[in-house]
Amino acid sequence: MPTRPRPYHHGDLRAALLARAEETLRERGSAALSLRELARDLGVSHNAPNRHFKERQALLDALALVGYERMTEAMLASQEGAGESCRKKLEAVVRAYVGFSLDNAALLDLMCSVKHDAHASAALLEASKRWSELIEALMREGQRQGEVREGPLEWIGVPVFATLHGFADLAATGMIAPEVAERGLDEVIAFILRGCAPDGRD
Repeated sequence: MPTRPRPYHHGDLRAALLARAEETLRERGSAALSLRELARDLGVSHNAPNRHFKERQALLDALALVGYERMTEAMLASQEGAGESCRKKLEAVVRAYVGFSLDNAALLDLMCSVKHDAHASAALLEASKRWSELIEALMREGQRQGEVREGPLEWIGVPVFATLHGFADLAATGMIAPEVAERGLDEVIAFILRGCAPDGRD
């Protein structure tokens, strides 16, 4: 008796593919991502995903884009109720970035690797800049308020981004114990704020 073909239609298949891909990424890593396997998991024909993602790289690109959009949303949301002080806003956005990193370690790793791919989409490259542009805007505001030292923003920002991303990566990969990371984040924030402060202030 012939095997009954799998249904092609699956409602919002693109969203379903991305959701299942993120689950797989979290559970087994990016190497386990396969369009054919995702189709099988969702109960659609193996050709169905091709309507949305022509190849595996397109899926990875879209998944990374979703990650950057979600991270930026979390960082923007952190500014609600943070007050007018640039220092408080910076503290809130740092906590949001680290929180996202800890909750989405595998996704963040994919985001960082895919954006450097030669075939990364323009939309992904644009989205990958928004979170850092948010921090840069806060630092420019801090300079206007006298809370961040004067000077070229790129040189003030390099230690900030290096410290922030380095700590988040160490915590997300388990190289810092969770109980140490919680206290360590307070120290990282204090370190960043001291580094940004005008001379003679901390």
